[in-house]
Amino acid sequence: MIRRYLGLIAAAVIVVLITSFRAVATLFTDVLWFREIGYLQAFWVPIASRAVLGVTVAAVFFAFSYANLRLAGRSLGRFSSLFQPLSIPVQLTERRARFVFLLVSAVLAVLAGLGSSSYWMVVQQFLHRASGGARDPLFGLNVGFYLFSLPFYRFAYSILMTLIVLTTVSVAAIYVLTRSLALRGTRVIGTSFAKHHVAGLIALGFLLKAWGYRLAALGLVYSPRGVVFGASYTDVHAQLPALRILSVIALVAGILVLADLFVRAEKLTLGAVGALIVGSFLLGTVYPAAVQKLSVEPNELSRERPYIKYNIEATREAFGLSGLEVRPFDVRNDLTFDRLMTAHQDTIDNIRLWDWRPLMQTYKQLQEIRVYYDFNDIDVDRYSAEGVTRQVALSARELSVAELPEQARTWVNQHLMYTHGYGLAMNDVSEVSAEGLPRFMIRDIPPRSDPGFEVVRPEVYYGERTDTYVVVDTSAREFDYPKGEANAYTHYEGRGGVSLSSFWRKAAFAARFGSLKFLMSTDMTRDSRVLYIRNVHDRVRTIAPFLLCDRDPYLVLADGRLFWMWDAYTVSSLYPFSQPIEEGINYIRNSVKVVVDAYNGDVTFYTPDPDEPILKSLSGVFPGMFTPLDEMPAALRAHVRYPEDLFTIQARVLSTYHMVDPDTFYNREDFWSFPVEIYGGERQNVQPYYVFMRTPGDEDAEYLLILPFTPSGKDNMIAWLAARNDFPRYGQLVLYTFPKDRLVYGPMQVESRIDQNPAISQALTLWSQRGSRVVRGNLLVIPVERSILYVEPLYLLAERSELPELKRVIAAFGNAVAMDTTLEGALAAAFGVAPEARQEAAAPDETVPAPSQAVPQEGPAATVRDLAGEALRAYEDASKRLREGDFAGFGESLAELGRLLRDLEERAK
Repeated sequence: MIRRYLGLIAAAVIVVLITSFRAVATLFTDVLWFREIGYLQAFWVPIASRAVLGVTVAAVFFAFSYANLRLAGRSLGRFSSLFQPLSIPVQLTERRARFVFLLVSAVLAVLAGLGSSSYWMVVQQFLHRASGGARDPLFGLNVGFYLFSLPFYRFAYSILMTLIVLTTVSVAAIYVLTRSLALRGTRVIGTSFAKHHVAGLIALGFLLKAWGYRLAALGLVYSPRGVVFGASYTDVHAQLPALRILSVIALVAGILVLADLFVRAEKLTLGAVGALIVGSFLLGTVYPAAVQKLSVEPNELSRERPYIKYNIEATREAFGLSGLEVRPFDVRNDLTFDRLMTAHQDTIDNIRLWDWRPLMQTYKQLQEIRVYYDFNDIDVDRYSAEGVTRQVALSARELSVAELPEQARTWVNQHLMYTHGYGLAMNDVSEVSAEGLPRFMIRDIPPRSDPGFEVVRPEVYYGERTDTYVVVDTSAREFDYPKGEANAYTHYEGRGGVSLSSFWRKAAFAARFGSLKFLMSTDMTRDSRVLYIRNVHDRVRTIAPFLLCDRDPYLVLADGRLFWMWDAYTVSSLYPFSQPIEEGINYIRNSVKVVVDAYNGDVTFYTPDPDEPILKSLSGVFPGMFTPLDEMPAALRAHVRYPEDLFTIQARVLSTYHMVDPDTFYNREDFWSFPVEIYGGERQNVQPYYVFMRTPGDEDAEYLLILPFTPSGKDNMIAWLAARNDFPRYGQLVLYTFPKDRLVYGPMQVESRIDQNPAISQALTLWSQRGSRVVRGNLLVIPVERSILYVEPLYLLAERSELPELKRVIAAFGNAVAMDTTLEGALAAAFGVAPEARQEAAAPDETVPAPSQAVPQEGPAATVRDLAGEALRAYEDASKRLREGDFAGFGESLAELGRLLRDLEERAK
C-alpha cells in the first residue's frame, strides 16, 4: 500500500516537473526569439508592467483592508461569548482573528492584483500620455486627456471604490457582531473608536463618490442619448448640472459624516445621505428624461443642432476626413477616342483586366509547378522599369508541406529539408496573351524575369503559409527548388533563427515543440538554428499585439529581394463626440507600416506620422521600437500603398458624414452607399480598387485607390473618392462630386445595359450553351478628364477546366456599350470607332457560305434536310464570328439560325 502511494506521488511529481519544464522552456525560447528579432522590450515591458501593477494594487488592497480589519478586530476579544450560540470556539482570540484577517486580505489582494494586471497598457499610456492636438467643444480639454488620462482615472476610481466598499462592509459587520455599533432610531450608538472608524471609511467613500460624479460628467462626451453620439442637449442642460449637484451633495455628505463625530448633526448627515439617494434618482434619471420628452423631442433639430455639428466635426477628424478636399466633377462625356489614346495612354495601359479571383486559379494552374507549392493570395501594386510605370499582380510561391505525399511527411522532410518557398509570379494586369492567359513578367523556377524585374534572393522563409518551424544549417541537404529530374539544394545564408548551440537550448526547444528529435537528431550541429513564428501574421502580432493590422500583407519585390509590407493602425473608442463604427472604434490612424524580410525575417515598424498621439505614447512605452518612415529604403518606399481597410472604413463614414450641414444631416437627405455590381453572376458591393491614372486637373498620372458612391437606394453615381498613394502627396483624400442635375450611370445601371445589349447577351448565352461558364469580372469605373469610362472583363471557364481565360472585354462610354477581344477594340467600339483589326475580323469567311446564300432543294424531304444543313452552317458561322469579335455578323448569323429553326418547326408539324 505504501509503495502504491509512493508510486502515485512520484508520478505526480514527474507530471508536474514535465509540465513546469515545458512552461519554463516556452518562456526561455520566447526570450531567445524576442532577442534574436531585436525587440526584447516587447517581451519584458508587458510582463514587468503586469507584475508591477498587479503587485502595487495587491499591496494597496492588502495593506488597507488588513489594517482596517486589524483595527476592527480589537473588539473581538471582549465579546468572545457572543460566538458560543454560533458554535464558534471561544478560543477565537485576537491572535487567531489576525490570521483570518490576514488570509481574507491576502485573497482579496491576490484577486484584485490579478484582475487589475490586465490594465497595464492603460497605466503605461497614462504615464506616457501625449497631447492630442484638438480640444473637445464641451469642456475644452485636450483629446489626449480622453485617450490616456480619463481611462486611467476610471480604472483608479473602480479599484478604490471596490476597496472602500468591501472594507467598510467588513469592518461594520465586525463591529455590529461584537455590539460595538448599533442603530437606535436615527442615532448610531456604540464605542467612540468604532464610530470614528466606520465614519471615516464612509466619509472616504462619499468623497470618492464625488470624484466619480465628476468622471461621469466628463464621460458625457460618449453619451448615446441624442440623435448622434456624444453629449446631447439633455446631457448638457440636464444631466451635466445634475451630476455637478450630486458631486457637491456627496462632498457635503462626506464632510457631515465626519462632523457628526464631534457635534450632534445626525439629522443633517442623514438628510445629506437621503438627498444623495433621492437626488440620484430624481436628478440623474427623472429630470433628464423629462427634459428629453418635454423640451427636446418637440424641438429636436433646434435643440440638437450644435451637438450634431460637434459630432460631425469630431467624427471627420477622428477618421482622418477633416482634411478631405472636395472637387466638383462636371461630367460631360466629351472625351474623344483619339484624345483618350494619346493623352491618357498610361491610364489605358494600366486598366486592370485581371481580377484576383480568376487570376488566382490561373496562377495555381500555370505557376505552382509542384504540388508542394502554393499561392496564398494575389496582391496588386505598381512597379517602374525602364521609365514606365505598370500596375501588376504578384504572389509569392510558398511552400505547403501539408501537400507533400503522406509517405514523404517525415520529420526530417518537414523541418530540415523542405524549409522555404521559392520565388514569385508576376503579371501585367492589363495584358492578355493570344490564348486568353496573363502575360507573366516573372515566372517559372528558377525565376525568369523581364528586364528590370530580376530576382536575386527568391527564397521565402517567412510568409503567409509558413506555419511550421524549420531547422537550418544542419548536415541534412536543404531543398531549394526542383530542377528537371533532380533537385537543387542550398544552404541558408541569412541571419534569422535562434542558435542551437547548447544541450539546454536543444532540450528547451524539444519541450516547446514536443519533439525529442532535437536531442536525438545527428543532423544538428552547434551552428544549427531554428526558425519559428515564421508566419508574417503571427510574427508581427507577437511583437505588437496592441496594433490593429490590415486584413492582408502584400508582397514587395525591392532590389531583387522579397519583402512583406503590412499596414497597421492605432485605434481607440474614446475620441470625444466621434461616432463609433460597427467594429466599436471611433478613431483610427494608419500609424505604422510594417516590413518583414522574407529571407531573414527582420521586422521593422516604420511610422509615417511620429506625432500621432497614440503612437507617440506607444513610443514611450516601447522605446526604440518604431522607425521614422524617412529611413525606409527608397526601393521599399516606392511601394507604400494607401491601405484598403482604412479606405473602406473612411468611405463608410464618409457616406454619411459628407453632409457637414447639421440640418441636412438631421433630415437624412443625402445618404450615400457603396455601388453594386455583378461578379460571376452574383450581385456584390463594389470594393475599392487601385488604378494608375491622371486625376482631373493634374498633369501626371499617379497611383490611386478609388471608390464610387451612389445615393442610398439608387443606382446612379453621385461621387467618387480617391486616395493618393505616391509621395509627396501620399495619404491625401479627394472627393469628386457629380452634378445633381444630370444622370451619371452607376455600376449596376451599366451592368443592366450590358444585360440588355442583344449581341452581348446572345454571346453569353451561346458560350453557356457550349459548356463554358462565363465569369463576369469587376466592373471598373475610370474617370478621365470630364468623362467616365466603364470596363468589365469576361472570363471563360470550361466545364472540366480550372483555367479561366480572358476572352472578351466590355467597355461603356456615354450611352454606348461594346464588347471586343481587346480593351482597345472595346473602347474603340464604345466610342464609335472601328479599328482596322475589327473590320478585318468582321469580314466573312469565303469557305463557309453565308446563311443568306443557301438555296434549298426541291421536295419536302430534301427541304428538311437542307434546312438542317443551313442551320448547322449558320451556327458554325455565328461561332466563328463570335471568336473573331465580329458581333454585328454574329447577331446576323444568330438571327438567321433562329429563322431556320422556326422553319424546321413548321415543317415538322
